[in-house]
Amino acid sequence: MSIVKVIEVIASSDKSIEDALQNCVKEVSKTVHNIDSVFVKDIKAHVNNGKISTYGLICKVSFRVDAK
Repeated sequence: MSIVKVIEVIASSDKSIEDALQNCVKEVSKTVHNIDSVFVKDIKAHVNNGKISTYGLICKVSFRVDAK
């Protein structure tokens, strides 16, 4: 039986929503292994002078816990 753990992280990008999602996986992968999926819980964009300056995501990252 495998155990799946879920953590919630905030990721951002000044390029796009897709880039923010890639940043999420890239950063979480530095310390978490066996990532199965990412669920985007919320999306927002910061606006500066009438233009989008930053995209932000709240993500739930699911990963399998290593068996001992």
